[in-house]
Amino acid sequence: MGAGACAWAFVGGALGPVAGAAGALTAGWVLAHAEPSSVRREREEVERTLPHLVDLLASTLRGGADPVAGLAVVCQAAPGAAADRLGVVVEHARWGAAGAEAWSAVLDDDALAPLARAMVRAQSSGSSVVTAVERLADELEREGLMRAEDAARRVGVAAAVPLGTCLLPAFLLLGVVPTVASLFGQMAP
Repeated sequence: MGAGACAWAFVGGALGPVAGAAGALTAGWVLAHAEPSSVRREREEVERTLPHLVDLLASTLRGGADPVAGLAVVCQAAPGAAADRLGVVVEHARWGAAGAEAWSAVLDDDALAPLARAMVRAQSSGSSVVTAVERLADELEREGLMRAEDAARRVGVAAAVPLGTCLLPAFLLLGVVPTVASLFGQMAP
C-alpha cells in the first residue's frame, strides 16, 4: 500500500491512480517472491557445508562402507542443515527403500540434487560410487571457492561507496577549497 501511495503521489494527476495500482501490485509481487532470511541462511549453510560432507562420504566409501551406512555416519559426525536434509535418505533406507530409491528422496532439493544424481547414476549403472562421489566433492569445493571469491569481490565494491562518501568531502574541504581560495586571493587586487 505504501508503494502504491508513493507512486500515486509521485506521478499525480489522472495517471496517479494507475501508477499507484501498478506500484502496489509490483511491490506485492516482489515481496511475495522474496526469499525469507531464514531460508537464505539455511541454503547458504548447506552450500558451505555440503562439500565437506561429500568429502567425508567419499572417505567412508573408500573405507568400504555401504553408501547409505556411510551417509548415516557422516550425518552423525557433522550435524547441520545439510546433514538434516540428507537424513531423509538414511530414513528411507531404514524403511526398506533400495539405494537408488532412497537417494531419489532428495532429487528435488536444489543443493543436494547433484549428490543424489551422482549416487543414483553410479548405483544404477554399476560404476564406482567412490569415483563419482570424489569427483563431485572436488567439483563442489571448486564451486565453493568461486562463491567465496565472488563474495570477497563484492565486499570490495560495496566498501568503496561509504569510503568515497566519507573521503570525498574531506578531500574537497582540505585540498580543493584552500587551493581555489588561494587562487582567488592572488587574483583580487
